[in-house]
Amino acid sequence: MRDTEPTVSPVVEAWATYRTTSAQDWPTRRLMRAKGDSRVSVVLPARNEEATVGAIVSTIREHLMDRVPLVDELIVVDSRSTDRTAQVARAAGAEVVGQDEMTRGLPRLTGKGDALWAGLAAADGDVVAFVDADLREFRPHFVTGLIGPLLVDPSVEFVKGFYHRPLVGAAGVEADGGGRVTELMARPLLNLFWPELAGFVQPLAGEYAGRRAVLERVPFVTGYGVETAMLIDLLELVGLDALAQVDLGERKHRHQDTAALGRMSAQIMHTAWARLQRRGWAAPGTSPADTLTQFRRGGSEALPSLDREIVVNDVSVQERPPLADLRPRVPRRRVAAA
Repeated sequence: MRDTEPTVSPVVEAWATYRTTSAQDWPTRRLMRAKGDSRVSVVLPARNEEATVGAIVSTIREHLMDRVPLVDELIVVDSRSTDRTAQVARAAGAEVVGQDEMTRGLPRLTGKGDALWAGLAAADGDVVAFVDADLREFRPHFVTGLIGPLLVDPSVEFVKGFYHRPLVGAAGVEADGGGRVTELMARPLLNLFWPELAGFVQPLAGEYAGRRAVLERVPFVTGYGVETAMLIDLLELVGLDALAQVDLGERKHRHQDTAALGRMSAQIMHTAWARLQRRGWAAPGTSPADTLTQFRRGGSEALPSLDREIVVNDVSVQERPPLADLRPRVPRRRVAAA
C-alpha cells in the first residue's frame, strides 16, 4: 500500500508547462513576420461533409489567404464522398483532390488515415496543418494556433490542438462530455504504456500540424487509429521535447453514437498492440481478433432470446507506409475529384 498520494510525473509537468500555449499567443502579425520563405498548407480530409466544409474553407481563404498571405495552399481531400462535398469545397475556394487519385497504383485502403496521407502527398508546404471538415462555428485561430509554434520555434516538429468539447444531450449540455473515447480508452492506454504522452489533453484531436520532413517519415494508420499512432510514432522519432500542444478554445462538431465509439476504441487497441509488439511488449506474430461483436435492439434479424440483433464489424487497421518511402510511386500532379 502506498504511503503517499500519486503525483504528476516531473517530466510530464515540465513538458506541459513548457510546450503548452494558447491560440491567442500566436497572432497573425507575429506569424507573418516569422514565416519568411516557409510555405504553409492546410489539409481537410472530408467524407460527406457538405454541410460544414464550405464554411471552413471560406473562413480560411478569407482570413488567412486573401487578407493576409499566411496560408499558401488549401486542400480538401474528398474521401469517396457520395454527397456534394467536393463541389461545395471547390466553390468555397479550396483545391479538391481525390483520395484514390493520390494513391493510384498503391493498395486501396479506407478510412481517415489514408485520406490524411493522400493530403500530405498532395500538399507542398513546409508546414502542413490538418483540420477536420465537420467543425461548426470554425474560426481562423484553429489554423494560426496550430502553425504558430512551428513557424516561430524551429525546435518544435509537431503541434497538437486541444479544446473543450461540449456534448449536447437530452438532459442539456455537458461542457467536456465530448471526449468519451479519450477518457475511457486512449488516455488510460497512453498513460500505461507511453506515460511521456500523459500531458496531451486531447490525444485524439483531429486538429494538428507538423513539419513536412517529419510527417513524411511516419506511417499513417487507417481508421480511427491514426491519431494514436501518430503521437506514439512521433514520440519515438523526434522525442517529447519536439512535440507541443495548443489550446484552441472550444470545438463543436457532430458526435457519434456509442456503438461507433466502441468500434473506434477497438481500432485504437489494434493500433496500440502493433506498437507494443514493436517494443517487444506483446507476443510477436500474434494479433487481436479483427472483428467486434455488438448488439442492436430490435431490427429485422433480432434473435428472440436476446431481443437484439447481433452486429459484427471489422475493426482491423492497416498502415500506409511513410510517404518518404513511397514518394517515387505517388503522383506528382494533383488530380481534382470529379
